[in-house]
Amino acid sequence: MTLEIRELDASQHEEWDSYVARSPDAGLFHQYHALTVQATYSNAVLHPLVGFNGNEPVGLFPIFEVEKGPFKAAFSPPPDIRVTYLGPAMLDMGNMKARKVEQLRTEFIEGCDEWVQQAFSPQYTHIRTNGSYDDMRPFIWGGCDAEPKYTYLVDLRPDEDDLLMSFSRNARRNIRDGRKFAQNISIGGVEALRAIVEQVRGRYEEQDEYFGIPTNFVVDLYEGLPEGQIKPYVFRDGDEFVGGIIALDYGDRVYRWQGGVKTENDVDGQINDNLDWRVMVDAKANGKSWYDLVGANNPRLNGYKSKFNPTLAMHYQVEHGSMLAKAAAHVYKRTLTPLVTPNGATHRPPPIAAMETLYKRFH
Repeated sequence: MTLEIRELDASQHEEWDSYVARSPDAGLFHQYHALTVQATYSNAVLHPLVGFNGNEPVGLFPIFEVEKGPFKAAFSPPPDIRVTYLGPAMLDMGNMKARKVEQLRTEFIEGCDEWVQQAFSPQYTHIRTNGSYDDMRPFIWGGCDAEPKYTYLVDLRPDEDDLLMSFSRNARRNIRDGRKFAQNISIGGVEALRAIVEQVRGRYEEQDEYFGIPTNFVVDLYEGLPEGQIKPYVFRDGDEFVGGIIALDYGDRVYRWQGGVKTENDVDGQINDNLDWRVMVDAKANGKSWYDLVGANNPRLNGYKSKFNPTLAMHYQVEHGSMLAKAAAHVYKRTLTPLVTPNGATHRPPPIAAMETLYKRFH
């Protein structure tokens, strides 16, 4: 069997999205509009690759080509904009036997790698898959490193009372006491999105941490994706914005993407507990099975998330490149001297900038 790898162009966006809809591995950010927005705000070139067995599509792999200084890199998702999951997505194989599925998956990943090497030959590759794409063997066989990452999933299938009773005592108390705040929580629009993103940005800057999401990136996603996929939940005290959570709604789950930061107004987490509860109640009403709390890799944040009695779930980070390229990418994850911006704020440089910085140090 020999698969053909084709790059679709913008005129074929409806074809791409039809394949996304057929894939159990694909998520919100695999949709063509979301891909183009990611490319724009990461200054990357999008390569939407599809594998065909004859005329039958078998897999999707959006690759972002990033060039900075002497480096060329391949990402999926692109860096700096806090898209958690992307990577390859196989189409529904129906009742195909396991041996055949594995053969197709391996040939697809090998074919995409060959296409990328011929197209722009990156020195570094970085991929983050979602939990439904869990066979890392083709990457490992191709010389990549695959590292498990973790997130928390709240099972929304029990009835509402049982779901609430599974939470910690503190969370149950906050949610019950917070029922008087029900009228304070609503789903907003662009104004709410901007308020949430800017609040999160401010929280990061207070801690001298880099926050890479441009506000207009989130707005462009919201305005271009199907209605209801991006939901900004906001808590207001009268007309005053207090806090919020941007939830992503796709497939059988809802994702806690951005927001929910600790504020001076949020005594004992009561506001955020009730924002999360409202997201879960709405998701249950819409037939969703899971609430993805998006990340379980930070011990400082895990305490809050774990009080919702979540299940630990894995996804993977895949890397390939020279020792220099890998070292440059990982420098960002450790401590670099913060850069001072014109307004006096500090931040750590994003991964590609870190790669260029390390390159200069070695040369």
